[in-house]
Amino acid sequence: MSTPDESMRVGFCGLGKMGGPMAQRVVAAGHRVAVWNRSYDKAQAFVQEAATSSCIACETPRDVAARSDIVLLCLADGNAVEDVAFGADGLASGVTAAAALTIVDHSTLAPSQARSLASRWQSAIADGAWVDAPVSGGVAGAAAGTLAIMAGGEAERIAAIERVLAAFAARVTRMGESGAGQATKLVNQIIVMTTIAAIAEGTLLARHGGIDTARIPTALAGGWADSVLLQTLQPRMVVPPQQPSGSIRTMLKDLNAINEFATECGIVLPIASRVRDWLTRAVDDGLGDADISQIVLASVE
Repeated sequence: MSTPDESMRVGFCGLGKMGGPMAQRVVAAGHRVAVWNRSYDKAQAFVQEAATSSCIACETPRDVAARSDIVLLCLADGNAVEDVAFGADGLASGVTAAAALTIVDHSTLAPSQARSLASRWQSAIADGAWVDAPVSGGVAGAAAGTLAIMAGGEAERIAAIERVLAAFAARVTRMGESGAGQATKLVNQIIVMTTIAAIAEGTLLARHGGIDTARIPTALAGGWADSVLLQTLQPRMVVPPQQPSGSIRTMLKDLNAINEFATECGIVLPIASRVRDWLTRAVDDGLGDADISQIVLASVE
């Protein structure tokens, strides 16, 4: 548990699969927290479960900004981030002239959009700062407080908020200026998704080759093919989970962002492109909202 900074008020926007447990850990660390969710009922339920006077629900992002020194975002995509930050009753409309509000965006966006949002925020807010800080580690990591954060932005601002981020992250690594955190997250997503695709292909081969697919994680444990992804995702390919921890549609969104970033950089990523095609077919097959492990069920061409 982190030692709370009594001078810092924390806002949290987005209480979904990742944001919910992250916000819970911020509250448990003793910080004063104002939460907002697009569904106000969900924000109220969160506060009731927190059962502490230091946590309140807000009806708009504007209200969150007025009560915060730092606001953490964990939202679905870049459009949602832009709307929460700059839309009607958005965060920017709730910042007083003398405030120095820092926005920490844990969503996954294109690096160019992260840079654009940071520039716009700093132009609108005199002493404001925008840190792109996507996370890796999944829902389990959020609940356990072991997420890895890759951050882009001013070094001093990132250092100033690390005590808050320590509530749910085991490590915060500054990767450079604005957009660098998001670029690193896209690197992470290439490695994750191409690995998941390889595990799915291996599982398909085993299934058609007469091998007991349920025994693969044990058989490969400790070898070079072993990994957290193998031990976590391959069993889900054999027995689908009742609730998805991360959807095929969400991963396709990230692969699309990777494709755009690669084009911006003037390079070709053939393996990531093939996996993107596979994810697209999975969505076309009606598997968009299924757990990412269920790419194993998608048609292969």
